[in-house]
Amino acid sequence: MIKSIYTRVVLTFLVSVVGGLFIALLVANWVFKGQVNENAQIPLRNFAQDMVRLYNTIPLHEADVFVSGMKQLNSYHIRIYDDTGQFRSYGAREGHNPVHVTREQVKKVLNGEVVQLSFFGATTNLLGMPLQTEIGTKAMFVEMLTPPSISFNRKLILNLLTYALIAGSLLILVAAMFLVRPIKKLTTATRRVATGDFNVKLKIKQTDELGTLARSFEDMMHDLQQLEQMRREFVTNVSHEVQSPLTSISGYAIALKQVDVPEHERRRYLDIIIAEAARMSNMSDSLLKLSVLESQSQQLRLSTFSLDEQIRRVIVAIQPQWAARNITFDLQLKAVNLSADYDLLNQVWTNILGNGIKFSADSGVIHVSIQSDSHNVTVRISDHGIGIPLEDQQRIFERFFKADRSHSRKYDGSGMGLAIVKQIVTLHQGDIRVESEPGQGTTFIVTLPITTSED
Repeated sequence: MIKSIYTRVVLTFLVSVVGGLFIALLVANWVFKGQVNENAQIPLRNFAQDMVRLYNTIPLHEADVFVSGMKQLNSYHIRIYDDTGQFRSYGAREGHNPVHVTREQVKKVLNGEVVQLSFFGATTNLLGMPLQTEIGTKAMFVEMLTPPSISFNRKLILNLLTYALIAGSLLILVAAMFLVRPIKKLTTATRRVATGDFNVKLKIKQTDELGTLARSFEDMMHDLQQLEQMRREFVTNVSHEVQSPLTSISGYAIALKQVDVPEHERRRYLDIIIAEAARMSNMSDSLLKLSVLESQSQQLRLSTFSLDEQIRRVIVAIQPQWAARNITFDLQLKAVNLSADYDLLNQVWTNILGNGIKFSADSGVIHVSIQSDSHNVTVRISDHGIGIPLEDQQRIFERFFKADRSHSRKYDGSGMGLAIVKQIVTLHQGDIRVESEPGQGTTFIVTLPITTSED
């Protein structure tokens, strides 16, 4: 089996050239065969008829002397047979192997017939005609010899074709080397990527299909590198988020084993254990929910409802969170009916408003507004909290990512809320973006289509 692309390219070239020449030869022979036959037969027949007239005009001896000195003998071989089968030959070239003439053919010509012989389907190259002399009828056979110019031309054409084939093979071999070089680079890069090394530079500057393939491969390596980084961060974050409550549960459970623990301390330990277990349960639920959303197995249960009314209900539902810190809301809610999944969007507003309450100062204000046109509705939720650094704004929708790590212990949360929000908005063919400045507050802008497709 041929595995090398060098060999494949060269063999393809050779097969194409040789096959093309062979087919061209067959087609040309088929197309021009009749014309070539006719062009070759005319001079042969004319020459034979001239010889007949010559022997009919002058005596046999003088005709033989005249024929032996003819310049046309360079192109023709003449044999004159008598009724005994003996013949005289004129124009036999050295190294020429004359066409064999049988006894029956000689008899046919002596009886007045004309005999034409062709070989391998080629042109007529032997013509037999009766020859009348003063001593009786003789059989003359004229054979056309290949002119030296034709033989030379054939040899020249064959040599040129051979040289062209060799030169073309060398050129295609060189071209194949340049063609295969980027493929070899891609092969080497693929092997390195398979081992986990994503820092590969192909340095392929071609603009053809191979160049496009190389740039797509580099983009793929960049994406894989990001995915690998996200995987490592995810494992680290999960380990940290799980280890922290497990450590607390384990520590306080050991403390409860002591017999001299006061009752109020025992109750406090149990409350901490219950809280940490609930935290782990919430994190597990969030991970499961996010996994379902990202796998696109979540089916939207579409219904038409009032978006402004839904947001008001969410604000009322989370009243214990904002009332305890004396936070107020500035609502500018335009009445809009929306076709979407009510429960999933309820989760969106709960998570965003919960973040706004969590990072706002006491007695702060959260602004919520709705704007719409004929196709889309836009919800803006703004707070005056700690804000998000610019370098973190592109990552806040990643799972477990916490924008302000220094406050991660002060502000409880697993970093899953906005990742869930992002997936829900994407499922609704919408868009979410953030505008924020550290110390100035944060605004989340959610844009949703008025009517969500079921696909």
